Amino acid sequence: MKIVAKKSYPDLFEKVLAGEKTFDMRVSDFDIQPGDILEQIEINYDGTPTGRKVRHIVGEVLRTKEIDFWKQEDIDQYGYQVMSLAERVD
Repeated sequence: MKIVAKKSYPDLFEKVLAGEKTFDMRVSDFDIQPGDILEQIEINYDGTPTGRKVRHIVGEVLRTKEIDFWKQEDIDQYGYQVMSLAERVD
């Protein structure tokens, strides 16, 4: 088990805190496995951290290259990974 830290904008961070967003989808340019801890660090839209963070144990991880949201070159190189947020641990 390891902790993987990722940044999150305020609108999505709030949905995670409220329990409305129970998954996370990122470009698959990092290693994360079920049982790892995803630490989401809230950042402002200018990239500065707000000081808030939340941690969840990662449940299932689904990787795919078939979703069109990020730059095509990143999709081609990394694909995607979708992480369900199973249990809050902070």
